[in-house]
Amino acid sequence: FRPQARVERMEQFQKEKEELDKGCRECKRKLAECLRKMKELEVAEAEGGKGELEKLQAEAQQLRNEERSWEGKLEELRKKEKNMPWNVDTLSKDGFSKSVFNVKPEEKEETEEQKEKKHKTFVERYEKQIKHFGMLRRWDDSQKYLSDNPHLVCEETANYLVIWCIDLEVEEKHALMEQVAHQTIVMQFILELAKSLKVDPRACFRQFFTKIKTADQQYLEGFTEELEAFKERVRGRARARLEKALREYEEEERQKRLGP
Repeated sequence: FRPQARVERMEQFQKEKEELDKGCRECKRKLAECLRKMKELEVAEAEGGKGELEKLQAEAQQLRNEERSWEGKLEELRKKEKNMPWNVDTLSKDGFSKSVFNVKPEEKEETEEQKEKKHKTFVERYEKQIKHFGMLRRWDDSQKYLSDNPHLVCEETANYLVIWCIDLEVEEKHALMEQVAHQTIVMQFILELAKSLKVDPRACFRQFFTKIKTADQQYLEGFTEELEAFKERVRGRARARLEKALREYEEEERQKRLGP
């Protein structure tokens, strides 16, 4: 009877988790809708719209409180989940623990030479696909492309995109740099999420898109802030590269004038 009781407890746990997830998502959806209406009213600045705006502001505040409450309950449940014993039942059920296939294996530290060789081989093989991903604009398109090409979800893609951004800025293709920068941060956020969950990035990139598309305001703000900071870093690196090239050119010209 004990294994049966354990299975029943876990089924109850899973049901509770699904209900909390559903409630939290619904609350976020309502909040996003409420904020959208507020924005429309603010833009319209309609006569007599002040009362409606105040009503929406109060509703948004209540929804934010509800959202915190849902997230608090989910966090409590996650803590319980972490303390659940690892056994055959938990390993065979989705949602109770990470699948044995998704747990990221411990990687041996690579030397710089190995990293460089790995990066070069990867780029030679997949450069066209990386560039295609770099030009995508919609969340859904990016998610679908990574679903079709999961091998792209890795550090090598992120590194290539960073270098490409600097090259574009040096070439003064500013709008194109901003487009590729967006996709660079998408990849970096997926890699960070994988690190925090201790899973292979290919196993969690869908979670990133779910999070960003359900208008998780805090997550979206964090993404935008990181994107702006990254673009600023790219501009700085591009300036430094141009200044170095100019110094080298001036030095060459000086040497020519001095003669042998």
